[in-house]
Amino acid sequence: FWLKLFGSEPSLQNPQKSSNFYNSSSGRATSRAGNMGKKNFLNQAEMKIGVIGDEETVAGMLLAGVGHVDGQGKKNFLIVDSKTHQKQIEDCFHELTTRKDIAMILITQGCAETIRMAVDGYNDSGKVVPTILEIPSKEQPYDPRKDAIMQRVAFFMPTAMAAMGLEI
Repeated sequence: FWLKLFGSEPSLQNPQKSSNFYNSSSGRATSRAGNMGKKNFLNQAEMKIGVIGDEETVAGMLLAGVGHVDGQGKKNFLIVDSKTHQKQIEDCFHELTTRKDIAMILITQGCAETIRMAVDGYNDSGKVVPTILEIPSKEQPYDPRKDAIMQRVAFFMPTAMAAMGLEI
């Protein structure tokens, strides 16, 4: 059956040599039928996480392997300190939300408060990729009442928030 359909049995061949299963230009395994009419999305290995936060938070994420600098010098992270202007944080946030290779943005809640209008505007736009997650930092405790995701949880499951002792 396989010989009639494909000319040889693909499971026994090297998939890199079979044009039915390997696209040499992109280096991705695909089938001919799978490419018809579909958009070419980035795979998981190509997607990145953006980080905006204080030095300790960003350094920890970079040590965990989140950081990336491309050939043009574009970074997927921003270290925010007392000298960083609000406009610089907003510009980085807008750049990360428009990049096609960013799947998630981790932003410390303190930085999110600095650019709350931009963060809320993005959340209200209905976009889900990249997802914005507000995380705590060493200096500021986490306040779930300011987090858009926790506000959604409270809307759909008010008992869950009450169980945590929070009222939103």
